[in-house]
Amino acid sequence: MIRNALGSIVALLGAAAAVLSPFRDWYDGRLGRYYGVDDLFTGVTAARPGVLGSILLPFLFAAVLAVVGVVLRFRPLVALAGVLVLGFTVLWMVRQGQAAGSLTVAGDGSGLQLGVAGAAGGGVLLLLGAALMSGRGRGRDRGLAGRPDRREQPYAAPGSADPDTWPPTREPGPSVQTSPWPEPEVDPYVGPAPGRPSGPASGAPRDPDTEPTATYPVQDRPDDPDRPDRSSSSGT
Repeated sequence: MIRNALGSIVALLGAAAAVLSPFRDWYDGRLGRYYGVDDLFTGVTAARPGVLGSILLPFLFAAVLAVVGVVLRFRPLVALAGVLVLGFTVLWMVRQGQAAGSLTVAGDGSGLQLGVAGAAGGGVLLLLGAALMSGRGRGRDRGLAGRPDRREQPYAAPGSADPDTWPPTREPGPSVQTSPWPEPEVDPYVGPAPGRPSGPASGAPRDPDTEPTATYPVQDRPDDPDRPDRSSSSGT
């Protein structure tokens, strides 16, 4: 993010410098916008073309490319703008050198002046801005595009070895029942088994139909003075 911001600022400064350079003196007191685009290919003449027919036109086109590249964060477009600015500047220097016989730099304004320096500096700033920008991270997006989206992929079913686990923690579930049938219920009765006595176990099984009825002794209460005597009453 910081690289994109820094590169964008540098690229915009380079585009502004390139656009403003034709409005300054280029050589021997002549403004850059007085050089036609045709002069760059056929030779420098003394004719003064219109603004849209001057060297300003390719610089404007390069500035538009730079702005679009900054907005889209597309580094090659910004670099192309820098190449165009430097290319037209170098081409003008070649044609001007051919027309004047040589290129000089003099303090009295008879040689190369600040307009050429502004154009060349603008092209360098455009290239530097393209180098500083990190772009849109197409390599990272391309790497992510090759991998499936995990949010769209359902969890895989557990295997036969772990029938009651739940991804992604693989923690054991509440049951280990692997049979398709319902789990057997435990009989809540905890007494003796049916058909067996509750007392000590005997050697042979007991038959309730043939076994005699058990008798229990009857105990008398302690002597009660108000209770009549059974023996005397029975004798009489």
